[in-house]
Amino acid sequence: MYLILLGAPGVGKGTQSKYLVESKGFIQLSTGDILRAEVKAKTDLGIVAKECMDKGTLVSDDIVLNMIKNKLIEISDNVIFDGFPRTLIQAEKFVDILKDLNKKIDKVINIALDDSIIEDRLAGRLVCKSCGKSYHKIFFKPRKAGVCDDCGGVLYQRSDDNLESVRNRLEVYHSTTKPLINYYDKNGILYNLDGNKESLELFNDIVNVLEEDI
Repeated sequence: MYLILLGAPGVGKGTQSKYLVESKGFIQLSTGDILRAEVKAKTDLGIVAKECMDKGTLVSDDIVLNMIKNKLIEISDNVIFDGFPRTLIQAEKFVDILKDLNKKIDKVINIALDDSIIEDRLAGRLVCKSCGKSYHKIFFKPRKAGVCDDCGGVLYQRSDDNLESVRNRLEVYHSTTKPLINYYDKNGILYNLDGNKESLELFNDIVNVLEEDI
């Protein structure tokens, strides 16, 4: 199964992806992780991507899509696409790549949540520098202030997790990524879920959507 998780920053896509990887055997593909790996390995695509990043320009859709394609050639099992596609152009070009690989997107799950709740979540988010686990200053405090419960790593607040940055990120999401909801809905593979739930309750909703195919 090929699965896309949609939703604004802060709705919990990363947490749900982690649950699916751990309990359902999915492989999570993050465009950010793939880009960093290609750059580190100094592949042809990685060299071109690094030039763009060094110049402060966006890595082109073609480079991102080719990196995704190369990764999909290596794996064939259950895959979650994390942070991809971000635009309609990427989504449409991705269809052609999947056809070449005799694959398709099976389901798209959109985690819906009001902007006001997202602002509250992200503006108080804390992240472990070591393992990446997320906490919250109010809603999910660590047992010891500033220290990760799981690994003992230092907790910090991301530079883009302030109210102004969060609102800017939401604006970008609504203008570029949100149109994907209509795109996949028209293709009959979109499922809307309520993101204002406890993470395990939301995970159960996702499993119910996927159960017939797992």
